[in-house]
Amino acid sequence: MQRTPDLLQAVIAVSHQAGEHLKRFYACSVHVRTKSDNTPVTEADLFISRFLTEKLTALTPDIPVLSEENCEMPLELRSKWQEYWLIDPLDGTKHFINRTGQFGILIALIQHNRPTLGVIYAPITGITHYAMKDYGAFRLQNGRSVRLRARRIDPSKPLKIAIGSELAIAKVRSILNENIRAEFVVHGSSGLKCAMVADGQADCYVRLGRTGEWDTAAGELLLEELGGNALDDHYRPLTYNQRETFVNPDFVITADASVDWKTVFRFNLS
Repeated sequence: MQRTPDLLQAVIAVSHQAGEHLKRFYACSVHVRTKSDNTPVTEADLFISRFLTEKLTALTPDIPVLSEENCEMPLELRSKWQEYWLIDPLDGTKHFINRTGQFGILIALIQHNRPTLGVIYAPITGITHYAMKDYGAFRLQNGRSVRLRARRIDPSKPLKIAIGSELAIAKVRSILNENIRAEFVVHGSSGLKCAMVADGQADCYVRLGRTGEWDTAAGELLLEELGGNALDDHYRPLTYNQRETFVNPDFVITADASVDWKTVFRFNLS
């Protein structure tokens, strides 16, 4: 399928429609249960998953949709896909439950195992970040779309690292080169942390722990379009739909691919 600005705008519109539903769930109490991987899921996750799947299928009937909440498909079948939608209907479920407002809707188009279109929508702030391969990265706020600009990380200043919780600070410090001065920015939702890096509020996002491919696809593309990159714990690109599991390795997603990140973070110390 050809990527076009019209397709991108249609996907943004779908994310905003889903966001209106999500805000209605957020305004009241929701039923929560624990999944087999010991993570929480709410009725909001499941409803938004169905909603996005139906809308994206209507938009592109020949392209399958893979959702965090509907991903029971063996690699043998999905490896034949040349393209598919990869969605996280509620990125930051714990933050949704804890009412921090730090959650989002993530939609990515994967083509030949790489993200080529991505949307990150934060319903509470109303801010949308979006990107398309070779098209650029943008922030949409209050009806105004602004193209985001590439930037270099200033080595004379402390490195700003986005992380998911205060508990992660010690873990990340343990793999940080001792000569690197660092400041930590704590925020929920993988997608929103990628958006913070794109906006210059952080220089990179480090995750030491469990995430899924749906958590990183849209954010990785957003940063790639700005001259950044995403590296796993062996300093290789993250992969999509190439393994039986959807669980990502530890990673760093950055605003500046020109940095030798091997000299900054020392993964796999154990």
